[in-house]
Amino acid sequence: LSQLEGMLHSKELSRYLQEPIITQRDGRYVIPVRADSKNQVDGIVHDQSASGATLYIEPLKIVPKNNKYRQLQLSERDEERRVLLELTAQVGEHELALREMLEALANIDLAFARARYAEILDASEPKLNPIRALDKDESKHPLQGRIRLFDARHPLLDAAKITLPGVDEVVPIDVELFPKNRALVITGPNTGGKTVILKTVGLLALMAQSGLHIPAHPKSEISLFKKIFADIGDEQSIEQSLSTFSGHITNIISILEQADEFSLVILDELGAGTDPQEGAALARSLLVHLMERGITTLVTTHHPELKAFAHSMEGVVNASVEFDLETLRPTYHLTIGLPGRSNALAIAERLGLPDEIIATARQEIDPTDLKADDLLDEIYRQRDRARKARQRADETKQDATQIRLELAERLDHIEDERRSVLEEARLEAEADVAAVRDQIQELQKNLRQARQPLDIIQQAEEKVEELAVEVEAPVERHIPESIITPLQGPIQLGSKVHVRSLGQAGVVLTLGEDEAEVQVGILRVRARLSELVLSGRGEEAPVDNEQAATDVKSPRSLVEAKHPSPGVELDLRGQRSDEALSSLEHYLDKAYLARLPWVRIIHGKGTGKLRRVVREAFNEHPQIKSFQAGKRAEGGDGVTVAELRD
Repeated sequence: LSQLEGMLHSKELSRYLQEPIITQRDGRYVIPVRADSKNQVDGIVHDQSASGATLYIEPLKIVPKNNKYRQLQLSERDEERRVLLELTAQVGEHELALREMLEALANIDLAFARARYAEILDASEPKLNPIRALDKDESKHPLQGRIRLFDARHPLLDAAKITLPGVDEVVPIDVELFPKNRALVITGPNTGGKTVILKTVGLLALMAQSGLHIPAHPKSEISLFKKIFADIGDEQSIEQSLSTFSGHITNIISILEQADEFSLVILDELGAGTDPQEGAALARSLLVHLMERGITTLVTTHHPELKAFAHSMEGVVNASVEFDLETLRPTYHLTIGLPGRSNALAIAERLGLPDEIIATARQEIDPTDLKADDLLDEIYRQRDRARKARQRADETKQDATQIRLELAERLDHIEDERRSVLEEARLEAEADVAAVRDQIQELQKNLRQARQPLDIIQQAEEKVEELAVEVEAPVERHIPESIITPLQGPIQLGSKVHVRSLGQAGVVLTLGEDEAEVQVGILRVRARLSELVLSGRGEEAPVDNEQAATDVKSPRSLVEAKHPSPGVELDLRGQRSDEALSSLEHYLDKAYLARLPWVRIIHGKGTGKLRRVVREAFNEHPQIKSFQAGKRAEGGDGVTVAELRD
């Protein structure tokens, strides 16, 4: 390049250049020379401009250096190939491990994608069941699929946040097809959501079998179908000379050839597209055939004959989508067990069709059908009233529960204030008793020095000690049990409960059929479910054994179980020394056998004699690891807390 730079600025050559630059052609360095001066520059022409006014010439003086540069480029290429071949060979030696790692990474990526999709849909894990057998005495076909979807939502509508006409949000549905029922016949008005229901069930079945969470309640269940077939939509085709009816029948024939009792078949508008009477007869025949083969089936139809058929045919159940006659809009709610109502005349009347036409149409309808529709109307009205009444009752119950919780919190606050005031009064009384005791000791000293009788002083001392015992008694909580444990309901893991037999609060650790294990302070006790009452201070809380133990480190009353297990504290106040030692020995034996980690002995302050007796016994006792005075909140020097050996 330096040589070319010198040539560009030389007087001999610069006047022949188009412009003083260095460029490349075919990997070789060249300079742009005017076409009319090509004979003035010795070199090799590699290219020319589009206009032909410029020639790109490699001067002869730099040909050897360009050759060397090109050789180095080729050597570099060969070296790169050699290195890549060597690396490829090394990778090939670990082909199996790398393939396994790639598959593992793909599985991890798929798992994260599934989790992300479940998070977007607010989906949950369904319970998957095999196509299992029923009692052979009860069913001719022993295999039975199960579909129990609660609060199910169409995944595409839910993910796209699409709302339906007249509705603020996607309406969840409940679809239940178990036990013994193999077919669901859904009826109702057009645009009522029948096809969406079929697609929702089909998509959720496919999602569950693909390992995806589904947008439904966690208690939803669905069977693992080996095959899922669907005939949905209009399959008419001019090219294949197929009408709507012909398209449906072609699909159904293909489905019947492949489906078995491990399959799920979904048919939309069964029997539509042809003469209503013949279409209804064909639809009934197809349903009977599918039932005889034990195939789980979901169908939608407009044929009223199929409503009566579904009611009378064993294994087939009616369902319907609702329609609001007031707003003339569908509600998209699915009702299992009731057929859809015939709303054509009611809708036409609400839309303003003349009354004489409506009356004439009613005369043309079979009176039996009109009576059945009237009965259905009454059933729906009564069901709506019951649903609204239940909703009002639930709201009233929630309000009452909230009021009760607020009352419990207020009483708790009042009780805390009461105990605080009494505790302050107790501490002041203790100080007064201590002052009186000091005065008595000073008076005793003076009387001894004066050699006067001490009988009166001893009587006063006894009265002071009785007063001290009363003053040192802890302040108990006084909250009515009806407020502490007001709620009855389902007890779950982590629920805060009140154990009636112990009179203590705790947290549920494990649940059985008839009993539960409850953390009460540092103790884990078993109690029957009938002895547990949900605490009114909140809903379920996470199980935290350390927190539970911390909350009840200083219980205020003796915890006695019905079986011989000791509590965590013993009150010796008011006992003589020999009585106290006997009670203490018996109590420590029970505590050691019950594997309690520590015990709390209340002996009071008084003259200190009972405290000395207890602590001297602890010094020599083989089951005591260590002991110390209680904290101020536990009673201070009037209490001794001892740690038991393992």
